[in-house]
Amino acid sequence: MKQLSMFAAGLMFSAGVFAGAADNVSVQDPYVRLAPPNAPATGAFMVIKNNGDKDVKVLKADNPVSKVTELHTHLNEGGVMKMRPVPGIDIKAKGEAVLKPGGLHIMLIDLKAPMKEGDVVPITLTFDDGSAKQVDAKVVRPMAAGMPVMDHKH
Repeated sequence: MKQLSMFAAGLMFSAGVFAGAADNVSVQDPYVRLAPPNAPATGAFMVIKNNGDKDVKVLKADNPVSKVTELHTHLNEGGVMKMRPVPGIDIKAKGEAVLKPGGLHIMLIDLKAPMKEGDVVPITLTFDDGSAKQVDAKVVRPMAAGMPVMDHKH
């Protein structure tokens, strides 16, 4: 009987019954900005909500449409807005992280092929406990006004 309960516990663990950070996180309004023709990079944006009682951190993101995926933020350096990679995105317990143009975001760098409006990009977020969540982000055309100019130099 002990072997059976150990087997059942193993199945529950492999099925993800034990909660990880990904189980306590929900994502709202994910989208990828449609890149101009021949642009080497674009950004992904969303609201990541931590519904759990412990702080979590997004450590990395991945997707199949770009060769490189990085977590980024914007910094004002001498009056010039510049993008810089960040090691992670913290999300407080019962809090949220807003990934938006001009702030935190996910960079899709060295695009493998042009995207078109309406495509869906699966983005996998990996958290500090090793759990992961896939988010389907729709490719949308940027608004004509109000979009910041990005400096992609590292």
